[in-house]
Amino acid sequence: MFRTAFLALLLGTALGAQAGTSVDVSKIYGNIQIVNSFPDYKVKVVNSFPDLKVKQVNSFADSPGKWKIVNSFADYKIQIVDSFPDFTIQYVDSFPGVN
Repeated sequence: MFRTAFLALLLGTALGAQAGTSVDVSKIYGNIQIVNSFPDYKVKVVNSFPDLKVKQVNSFADSPGKWKIVNSFADYKIQIVDSFPDFTIQYVDSFPGVN
């Protein structure tokens, strides 16, 4: 009985910790600055099965997945990483948004 209670507690703690780390990628759009340190989010670029499909635009970055890359006055700061990302993206030419 003690073993079952311990496993249930351990599993509940692990699931609770993982649920707090998810990012709502549907809110990440607008002016984006690519940085090397102190990012808001760490992102990995992939070729398939992304969390967010991103289209780089020059104006009207007003919906999920549309990013205007800027050097200052950014809405979000993004760091491109190879491991331990907060979420993954794929660059696309059409149909940006949450996958």
